[in-house]
Amino acid sequence: MKKIIAFTFCTFASVAAFAAIPPLSPEAQEIANLAKAKAAYGDKVGAYQLCQSQNRVADRFKVAGTPAPAACVAPPPFVPPVAAAPVAK
Repeated sequence: MKKIIAFTFCTFASVAAFAAIPPLSPEAQEIANLAKAKAAYGDKVGAYQLCQSQNRVADRFKVAGTPAPAACVAPPPFVPPVAAAPVAK
């Protein structure tokens, strides 16, 4: 019972804390967008490296007469997102 009460209290406290967070400033939003883009690019690079390693293993254990594994597509170089123009008030 104590765990349920503690969980409920923590849930309400966290909801109240998130509700009080102000929106990000434009500079902070740009930094967040850059971090998101870098993480997405890192995922693409990781998928490419995984594809290469899977192909090496498939080539090692390939039986004669089976088709070659699919070619891996290298991700393009990282390009940071373009910052939006500031809106004049």
